[in-house]
Amino acid sequence: METARARARAVADAVLYEGYLLYPYRANARKNQTRWQFGVLGPPGSAAAGLGEDPELRAQCLLDATEASGLALTVRFLQLQRRRLEDTNGDPCAELVVNGRTWIGWDEAVEREVTVGPMPLAAGVFTLSIPGGTDTEELLEPDGAHAGRVLRTRLPLTGELEVRVEPAPGARKMSIMVRNTGTAATDKDDAIARSFIGAHVLAEVAAGQFISLIDPPDEAMAAVAGCTQDRCFPVLAGPPGEYRLMLISPIILYDHPEIAEQSEMALYDSTEIDEILTLRVITMTDEEKVVARATDPRAARIIDACDALDPDTLGRLHGVLRDPHRGDPGVLPEVPIGTDWWDPDADAAVRPESDAVAVGGTLVRRGSRVRLRPARRADAHDLFYDGRTARVVTVHQDVDGATHIGVVVEDDPAAELHEWYGRYLYFAPEEIEPLDGAREER
Repeated sequence: METARARARAVADAVLYEGYLLYPYRANARKNQTRWQFGVLGPPGSAAAGLGEDPELRAQCLLDATEASGLALTVRFLQLQRRRLEDTNGDPCAELVVNGRTWIGWDEAVEREVTVGPMPLAAGVFTLSIPGGTDTEELLEPDGAHAGRVLRTRLPLTGELEVRVEPAPGARKMSIMVRNTGTAATDKDDAIARSFIGAHVLAEVAAGQFISLIDPPDEAMAAVAGCTQDRCFPVLAGPPGEYRLMLISPIILYDHPEIAEQSEMALYDSTEIDEILTLRVITMTDEEKVVARATDPRAARIIDACDALDPDTLGRLHGVLRDPHRGDPGVLPEVPIGTDWWDPDADAAVRPESDAVAVGGTLVRRGSRVRLRPARRADAHDLFYDGRTARVVTVHQDVDGATHIGVVVEDDPAAELHEWYGRYLYFAPEEIEPLDGAREER
């Protein structure tokens, strides 16, 4: 279980710092003027006033549990820490250079977490109270002379964690809400300083298990359909086969998410792609790196790590080819064995407008009506079409042998236009449910 918890926390940490630093990490970079994109719970009234984010996140998930089951909830977030500088006279200043190191004003962050439980599966409201404070760091020249000081200030945060548990068909439904209950903000800077940043919840159940909301068993489909989410989504955490951990995440994830083994350092960038960001850091000028290091110790560590990368480690970031579709049914007719994909005979062997693929014993081809059941991927755009009916337009097979079914959604007012342009939605065979059509001939 400890290994599962460690894996879940590694992903939760990536969620916690998603968007914390936006390359190229210089304080004056345009991207760094808007930070803290995900999981921000602003003080009450700040969203309506245009100063910040809504104060709540809400999630519902299902558990297979009994009266003997227990629950532990850990609310995790960042508390903003505003870094200001004073010169030798005690006057505020924008920058200090002391003993070769550059200091600038910057909004840092401090990790916070509050754990509730273990406790029975029962309703309750729990207070989240994080104190404010000010820390002072004196800056000294090599000869010991006073060179200024750094002041780090945090405003207090107050909130609530509310839990409700109720019966559901074949399961128990757990509702979780995290709410910022702090004082109203006076401006945008005050609002973010009083916000819960990167807020998410790690849930662990004992003597029970969570039920996937992405790929639930048939008997739980109706109960899953009745679960609602607001500004977050619960996914199973830990390795595949582990059902005791749930991550209520403010960003879209799939069940059992993991950090790629090629990713050896945290880059803290929104929707980061390690190779691109690493190359971008490596190509920064020495002057840019000095400014970037001055923003945050985490930024300095990123620059140092990128500068120290050897060619083999950098090469590993280029990517890994995987075959997630192994075992998918083939397209009819199939490309002759021994024919390479670039051979003209391969194109001559298939007709996407008339070819078919067997799905659950039914041949699906152009004109077939299907119901969309996206479950294989955690793609927000695909999930919007869950349960919608569609008409098949083409059946394709890619060079790796995977099957793709092109469809247009039936109730889309622009369906005919999409078909005319050839702008289809593509789903794998296991993501569609045939509604009509001929049975596969044996």
